[in-house]
Amino acid sequence: QVQLLEYGGGLVQAGDSLRLSCVADGSSFNILGLGWFRQAPGKEREFVAGISWTRTTNYAESVKGRFTISRDNAKNTVYLQANRLTPEDTAVYYCASRSFGLGTPGERYERWGQGTEVIVSS
Repeated sequence: QVQLLEYGGGLVQAGDSLRLSCVADGSSFNILGLGWFRQAPGKEREFVAGISWTRTTNYAESVKGRFTISRDNAKNTVYLQANRLTPEDTAVYYCASRSFGLGTPGERYERWGQGTEVIVSS
């Protein structure tokens, strides 16, 4: 019953930054673990970052130091601040949720958003 909606993607140049947002409804946001995933053409979907319902964070090695995940429970929103973007970051970015989730790469997420596209030109 949780519904997720991502937005904030776009076309940027290498070195630029974007802030992606995902708004959730249909459930108690406070108990949701949330993850950001991405999928590039011809590649498998991969975990980018996650945040638990207790606000513990996890990051893929490829984005550590560049991306930051955060949440605002008052706005039912999870964010992904993506800095120093490179063409390798080009992908459709999805958010996902799990009740009492830990925001880790391998756990089973229950609901997924429709995705928002990020294109980074060189």
